[in-house]
Amino acid sequence: MANATVNNSRALRLRTLFNSPYFTSVITVVLFVIMFVLGAVSYPGFFSAQVFFNLLIDNAYLLVIGIGMTFVILSGGIDLSVGSVLALTTMISAYLLQSLHWPPIVVMLCVLLMGALFGALMGALMHFFKLQAFIVTLAGMFFARGLCYLISINSITIDNSLYVTLSQARLNLFGAFISPSVVIALLTLALAIYLAHYTRFGRAVYAMGGNEESAHLMGLPVGRTKILVYAFSGFSASLAGILFSLYMLSGYGLHAQGAELDAIAAVVIGGTLLSGGYGYVAGTLSGVLILGVIQTLISFDGTLSSWWTKIVIGALLFIFCLAQRLLAIGGKARGSAPKTV
Repeated sequence: MANATVNNSRALRLRTLFNSPYFTSVITVVLFVIMFVLGAVSYPGFFSAQVFFNLLIDNAYLLVIGIGMTFVILSGGIDLSVGSVLALTTMISAYLLQSLHWPPIVVMLCVLLMGALFGALMGALMHFFKLQAFIVTLAGMFFARGLCYLISINSITIDNSLYVTLSQARLNLFGAFISPSVVIALLTLALAIYLAHYTRFGRAVYAMGGNEESAHLMGLPVGRTKILVYAFSGFSASLAGILFSLYMLSGYGLHAQGAELDAIAAVVIGGTLLSGGYGYVAGTLSGVLILGVIQTLISFDGTLSSWWTKIVIGALLFIFCLAQRLLAIGGKARGSAPKTV
């Protein structure tokens, strides 16, 4: 009897763990720690603060895109335009700075407004004309990427003094350094966590992702929330474009090809359900770090093709999507789904 009681208690604890809303996010963090430790064991110099900070420096733009994408996916949608909006931001910034000699602060504000309006327009089209997010944002992807080549088919170098200063700036921390882009990305993450989990807007996003029709019947502002979600995604893509401009010091129509898919991968690996309504914004950070550590491990190895990055990411996506599906089925079988907020 005692053994049976212990076994039942263990089984109950396991079911509680699997049904926890934090489960997938915790698994992502554990996976990152395991991969980082394996790198430290396998390669001299891997276990250092600078290697970790480099993950953030190299992927600050991806984290910002992923934050916007997280809100979109939580609401039950998808945004395929973010990589093209990022590239368009770099092109507009470079053209305004180099050809028209606009003040850099004005340029930054203009491109941020452009991204937000572009996203809001897509959200409005979806809401008022009942169009699918996939089709609308696919059109937005082609439209934004095409606009890049109307500006220039070649790369435009940015030599503005403020951009160069920000690009070369280093903030010392724990004997290593980070860039201003990392600070901006982490502040954006903090703001996004607050919006998602402590505001009416965030609760409406989760409700829409769970069931848009039910959210409408509950009296939630579904249309306004959808427009704001895509406006925020466009704003995030433009902000990521500014960070990418600082990273590359150039504008180019081919910048960030496939970034929208990397962002979706980071969000899913971070524990957010593609079907919407479940996930945590903070999980996107761990998803981005996992993508970064995979690239770093391959770089340290030196013998593997860079395509192994895509292979490993694809395998992880399969595993996480399957795990999310099994958790969803288990939650339904027990009569309750995991809570999100």
